[in-house]
Amino acid sequence: MTTSTQLIRARRFLPLFVTQLLGAFNDNLFKNAMVFFVVYSVYNSETAEMWFSAVASGVFVVPFFLLSALAGQLADMRDKARIIRVVKACEIGIMMVGGAGLLLAWRGVGIGTLSIPLMLLALFAMGVHSTFFGPIKYAILPQHLKQGEVLAGTGLVEAGTYMAVLAGTIVAGWIGVHWAAIAVVLVACLGFASSQFVPPAPPLGAIEPLDFNVFRASRKLIMDTVHDRRVFLAIVAISIFWAICTILFVQFTPLAKNVLSASKEVASLFLVIFSVGVAIGSVSINALLKGTVSAKYSPMSVIAMGGFLIAFESICSDWQAGGAMMDVPTFIAHPLAPTLLLTLLGIAVSGGMFVVPLYAFLTTFVEKSQTARTIAANNIVNSGAMVVGALFAGLLSMLGLAVVKQLLVVAGCCLLPAWFGYALLRAERAALTA
Repeated sequence: MTTSTQLIRARRFLPLFVTQLLGAFNDNLFKNAMVFFVVYSVYNSETAEMWFSAVASGVFVVPFFLLSALAGQLADMRDKARIIRVVKACEIGIMMVGGAGLLLAWRGVGIGTLSIPLMLLALFAMGVHSTFFGPIKYAILPQHLKQGEVLAGTGLVEAGTYMAVLAGTIVAGWIGVHWAAIAVVLVACLGFASSQFVPPAPPLGAIEPLDFNVFRASRKLIMDTVHDRRVFLAIVAISIFWAICTILFVQFTPLAKNVLSASKEVASLFLVIFSVGVAIGSVSINALLKGTVSAKYSPMSVIAMGGFLIAFESICSDWQAGGAMMDVPTFIAHPLAPTLLLTLLGIAVSGGMFVVPLYAFLTTFVEKSQTARTIAANNIVNSGAMVVGALFAGLLSMLGLAVVKQLLVVAGCCLLPAWFGYALLRAERAALTA
């Protein structure tokens, strides 16, 4: 905690932390404002709502799959701070387009032909923005931080990201869509301003030509990255984890509306609690590991996540809702609400404890000149898994499986990252004894 407090005040860390925090806030403010509006004001079918939520998630992560290799090369071969400033300048233009889509939707102009396509276009562009920013926010840490500060810095970035997700989700659920349209542009401007203070981070290795063939570059990037078994297992475990989280994010809003008869503010509350939980888990695991990069607690953490999911499904199945949509005070007054929310918090805390040490593997066990490309390789595999997760959620709905029962499928899927987490722990121990 002392290390974290010192970092948060340091110029070598604070501007980056604020910039990524504002970016994560804006991503979630825009995406959730769009999804809440469409699910609660446009569609009236659980299947249609699930599919739109899945499409929105897929549209955002597709750029990670296509462009992460180029983003990783660029970050390792150019000044990372300069790239951050260019990316943040682009965010202002993207949010102007997205804000226009939100305003048109609010006014009911071309819902199916103009406003929704415009919002999805902006969401795709924000995915491109995050694709180029993502490798840098982790790869820059070993360049600016000391060896013993990297895990703490990673935990702070991860916790800050989820706190920003929390704030963006709260704001999206509680303000009108027209105010969200204005806010996303203002936040983009603030992010550009904070990026001006990020210290220089020049390339550490030899400058190589960029490969603009994204498919060839992606394949080469992944093959070059996974030669260390610990890094390979960490990437696979993280990817399966995010596929599971994508399914949950797709389910939350339709579940709140159709199973719990709850308003969009309650759906926002679900996402907020999930974000708080991951942030708590991210900071707690650093305290448990005392700054050591290890998968020691990862298998049991994700097993616990699956157990909490089973409990969450059981409570949802027993839920008795009235006819009218419940606002937050009415929802919290429900006899099962405290247990439901605590169970959701448990899912998120255990998830945060699982994933944060694995990210530290990606920046610790590779050369500093290769860290951005390692993160980019991770983003390629992650994004592919997240697209599969979004499509899987939509497929489950098409097959007629009720959204509440889909939670049991997700709980069963937790066994996969647990197995890879255990394999990573064994590889870690083997490397120590070699």
